[in-house]
Amino acid sequence: GIRKRMALGSFDIVMTNPPFGSDIPITDKNILRNYELAHNWESDGEGGFRNTGQLKSSVSPEILFVERCLKWLKPGTGRMGIVLPDGILGNPAAEPIRWWIMREAQVLASVDLPVEAFIAEANVNILTSLLFLRRKSEAEKQAEAIGGAEAYNVFMAVADKVGMDRRGNKLYKRTPDGAEIIEPRQHVESIRIGGRYVKRTLTRSEKIEDNDLPVIAEKYREFRKEQDE
Repeated sequence: GIRKRMALGSFDIVMTNPPFGSDIPITDKNILRNYELAHNWESDGEGGFRNTGQLKSSVSPEILFVERCLKWLKPGTGRMGIVLPDGILGNPAAEPIRWWIMREAQVLASVDLPVEAFIAEANVNILTSLLFLRRKSEAEKQAEAIGGAEAYNVFMAVADKVGMDRRGNKLYKRTPDGAEIIEPRQHVESIRIGGRYVKRTLTRSEKIEDNDLPVIAEKYREFRKEQDE
C-alpha cells in the first residue's frame, strides 16, 4: 500500500514546494499530535529548546511539511530541497523550529528567491527561500548531544532574477542600452536518413534568459566538491 511505499526513513531525495501561510492552518488534533513541531517548545536554559508536550491549536502547513519530509529521508544520507517563507528562517518566534532543523539535519544550502518566483503563477507575494538539508543519522545526533555540533560551511546565495517578471513575462539579458543580447547556441538533433538516425549539430542565434538559478546551481556544485559532510 501507499504507507509501505512511503515509509519514514526510506527516501533518498525529497523535493517540495509546499502550500504555506497562516491563512490555511492545520487545526485537526488527530493530525497535529503526530508532529513534534505541532507542540509548544520552551527554552532549556542552555541555548536549546525542549518539547513541553502541549499541543498547539493551529500550525501553518509548511512547518509540518518540514518535519514530515525530513522524517521521510534515509538517516545519514537522505537529502531534501524545500521552498519556505522567509519568516521560518528569520522570525524570532520561529527560533525553536530553526533549532529543531539544525538538530535533525545538516543545512547544505540556502538560496534567497525574489518575489517574482511565485507571484505570477501562485499569487504568492512574499519572499521565499530554497532550503537544502541532509538528514543526520542517529549516531551523529547522539555524538552532537554529548560533544556539541561542529561548525560547518553552508552555501548561501541570492537570486535577483528568475527569468520572468511579476506578470510572468519572460526576461532576457540586455545590453546597457536596453537591447536584447543574442548569442549563438548549439543544439544536437537526431534526424532520420536512409532508415537510421543520425545526430547533427545546429547553431542558432538565441536570446539569453535572465535567470540567476543556473549560475547558482553551478556554483553550488563547485562548493559541494570542496566540502566534507
